[in-house]
Amino acid sequence: MSETILVADFELFETLKNLKEREGFTLLLDITCVDNLHKSHPLSSRFELVYIVRHKSFQSTKILKVEVKYPEAGVETVSTLYASADWAEREVYDQYGIVFKGHAMLKRLLNHNEFEGHPLRKDYEITQGQYCTTSQDLMDEMHPLLKEKNLDMNRDNLMVVNLGPSHPASHGTIRTLAALDGEKIVAAACEIGYLHRGFEKSCENHNYNQIIPYTDRLNYCSAIMNNIAFAKTVEEMLDVTLPDRGMFIRVIVGELSRIIDHLVCLSAGLLDMGAQTNYWYLFNPRNDAYDFLSKLTGARLTNSYMRVGGMTHDLYDGWESDLEDVLKKVDSGVTESLKMIVGNRIYNDRLTDISPVSADDALNFGFTGPNLRASGVAYDMRFSNPYYFYDSFDFNMVVGSVGDTYDRMMVRFDEINESMKILRQAMAKIPSGDFNINDKRIIMPSKESVYGGIEGMMNQFKLVIDGVKVPKGEHYGSYEAANGELGFYIVSEGEGTPYKVKVRPPSFYHMSAYAKIIENYQVADAILTLGSLNIIAGEMDR
Repeated sequence: MSETILVADFELFETLKNLKEREGFTLLLDITCVDNLHKSHPLSSRFELVYIVRHKSFQSTKILKVEVKYPEAGVETVSTLYASADWAEREVYDQYGIVFKGHAMLKRLLNHNEFEGHPLRKDYEITQGQYCTTSQDLMDEMHPLLKEKNLDMNRDNLMVVNLGPSHPASHGTIRTLAALDGEKIVAAACEIGYLHRGFEKSCENHNYNQIIPYTDRLNYCSAIMNNIAFAKTVEEMLDVTLPDRGMFIRVIVGELSRIIDHLVCLSAGLLDMGAQTNYWYLFNPRNDAYDFLSKLTGARLTNSYMRVGGMTHDLYDGWESDLEDVLKKVDSGVTESLKMIVGNRIYNDRLTDISPVSADDALNFGFTGPNLRASGVAYDMRFSNPYYFYDSFDFNMVVGSVGDTYDRMMVRFDEINESMKILRQAMAKIPSGDFNINDKRIIMPSKESVYGGIEGMMNQFKLVIDGVKVPKGEHYGSYEAANGELGFYIVSEGEGTPYKVKVRPPSFYHMSAYAKIIENYQVADAILTLGSLNIIAGEMDR
């Protein structure tokens, strides 16, 4: 449960400082902004900042709301309190034009450097095309970094290189500018935004179920988990609970998606260091898992299987044997891959003690999921805030100790095994009965009633045209996705289309720390570190 606190702009910094240092709210999950311009009952101030913080026990969450009367004057930065605020504030500045006083590098993050205006403001013309004609060299970020370290490009004979934004080594449309002393990285700066496609703006123009396919394109390596996280948040706003069978189906397809996501991360990471045989041991079972999802949902990669209140259809006859066959192949692939790396000197030397992140630093950076657990922090929403009967399954939380590249990789290997344990238990215990809620205001009627009667036809017409009407209010919902806490902050005005949707993507915060944690390591180390963080550009850029 979360508690909402209204804070004056001049009290914001001290309030958050007190929450962190005295009350233990050490994890800043996200910062966003609401433009109240088109609200039915707007506030006296057009803009309202929203800060979401979580307690170190991971049991309670607080949401701080701050009215901003003058965006150009803005509020004081909290990036000196929480490292995760660095990019979060830059995103709000970029999308809404809110200034954060004292921020060390307040510049655009998702939109290009020639962009004019702020696209998430309600009065921004969405058909306005803005093209970028010049790239930025990022030296405005690099020079201050070098100055902090008392380094000079010419005096110290440093070389600057670009890593990315092309595949494969940059794992997506990500660019890292690195200053090198020999092969050692002494400073780095990252640029994202190459893939930015306006997910959150699109959500303001579509009804809730129409948004489901857009969520597929966030973390496309585990698309169904994005479906579930979004639908779960909307269902919490509607105050509805899925039937038991529906929850079990979400556990089954969700844990299979977690396995797929980890297989992609591990196989690509191993390929980066030349381990092509391991790649095929891990990638082939992923292909078999996609065969299963294709048979179930009709699509391999972007499945769009979930709906608010349930899913499109039930599991097919014979799914159990098909899924068991997939699990056997995953088990075999993981086992064979581990045989080749556990005692492998090359693997261990290249990953051990590379880019370690301490527990305190991981929380400060806003890490969640496997990357946080690799640093020794035992936080998993399936344990701390269980949902969908997760507290009834027998499985372990996998926790590392050092938080280096080795731990981040090996945590995922073990989590695959734990997900297989959950899947086999869910397959054995899945109940019969309904898989969708029984509410005509939310769930589409059966095809028989649509084709056979005027009431069913009208019901479907209203749901398609008007969408599911979500009660007026604001809510942050979250889910333990493959890469960490995937959250959605939704503002509803009681209509079928959300007033605002903000996604809290785990990759965004992991990437924000990347430039810092690769310092003092070699270029080749940086490639493996990025692979171990498992950055997915689709959810990071949105």
